Amino acid sequence: RVTERAERYLYFVMEAVEQAGMPAELALLPIVESAYDPFAYSHGRASGMWQFIPATGRRYDMRQDWWYDGRRDVFASTEGALRYLSDLHKQFDGDWLLALAAYNSGEGRVRRAVQSNRERGLPTDFWSLKLPKETRAYVPKLLALARLVQSPQRYGVALHPVPNSAYFAGVDIGGQLDLAQAARLAGLPIDEIYRLNPGFNRWATSPDGPHRLLLPVDAAADLTAALATLPVAQRVNWQRYRVRRGDSLLSIARHFGTEVDVIRDANRIHGNLIRAGQALMIPSAHQGASHYALSATQRREKIQDTPRGAQQQSYTVRSGDSFWRIGRQFGVDHRALAKWNGMAPGDPLKPGMTLKVWTDKAAEPTPALASASAPQARSHMRKVGYTVRGGDSLARIAGRFNVDVGDILRWNRIDPNRYLQPGQKITLYIDVTNSYR
Repeated sequence: RVTERAERYLYFVMEAVEQAGMPAELALLPIVESAYDPFAYSHGRASGMWQFIPATGRRYDMRQDWWYDGRRDVFASTEGALRYLSDLHKQFDGDWLLALAAYNSGEGRVRRAVQSNRERGLPTDFWSLKLPKETRAYVPKLLALARLVQSPQRYGVALHPVPNSAYFAGVDIGGQLDLAQAARLAGLPIDEIYRLNPGFNRWATSPDGPHRLLLPVDAAADLTAALATLPVAQRVNWQRYRVRRGDSLLSIARHFGTEVDVIRDANRIHGNLIRAGQALMIPSAHQGASHYALSATQRREKIQDTPRGAQQQSYTVRSGDSFWRIGRQFGVDHRALAKWNGMAPGDPLKPGMTLKVWTDKAAEPTPALASASAPQARSHMRKVGYTVRGGDSLARIAGRFNVDVGDILRWNRIDPNRYLQPGQKITLYIDVTNSYR
């Protein structure tokens, strides 16, 4: 299944690896990371077939906004992954196994493990380091995959044949384009457009680019020719809306299923001030929402509607909510709640967002807890000081004490792009009636 899924991307990735002068085995790394699924999303907020977390993605020039997520873009993520691996290779003095370990668990963790062994007079190669269980298995998985691909018959494995030729070609579309229009003009199913261009979150390409679509080689020329005669007004639909008394940008955005920033950008609005009678132009899709089955919204709704229990309930996010707080209200695990909604526990929640909650039986949520970002004096909440230990991470501490990473960041004004240091003191607000490790 994985080699069949990889057929669209493997030739391109292999070419990029070879052009960079890197070991060919690295073209198999997306199998370990995501099973070559460009829509993969992990509990740790890693996205795309190379599984970049938001901060590392931005570090390697992968823009992330409402329209587009470069971590899923086949071009951008592959380029970023190879740059990152090259940087790690240099950082660890040409040792590819250490570079791979750092790609999985972070360069800081591997650097500390190397330093610890060096101080004790122990070997500092990958096999000698004390690393997390996942990382200790990560490198051998890639080495094992390389052997399987090299000699599948020896190991009794049947692999889907991947042609040694390009599957797709890039087309310069020159501006924003509805993906349904792109599919129609190229004579392709829209799902194929999304699978080759998974970086686009919505029903159209991003107005800010990249103004490039990947299409099967045979269809690229058809789209290029069709775009040359397509009127500009037909590239994206626009709806005219006249502001009514009591409207806000937020209420209008919710009504049209879009974001406030999209309306601001389309109408060159600075701030939030609008007035009754003002005409706004709202970009909209040519087809109904269900037509764009692989857009971020439709993928999430499909995940939300997957049966997980006896009863499903809807919950509208309010200001100050977190997965932990909502989970406590419904008596469900906050990690499971995030998974049911196609999200990660550390993802930010926006007021007005609808979450699906699965329970064993229909029940009303318990009274809301105090806001986690500003804990109030309640009998079960305690302020706790914690000293960071070697190997700790924000995610590990959050998991141990059943709190959210985002709350730890707010409580301590921590920069999420900086590593925690052993001995660093942080403050936590813990529900002492809730179990923690």
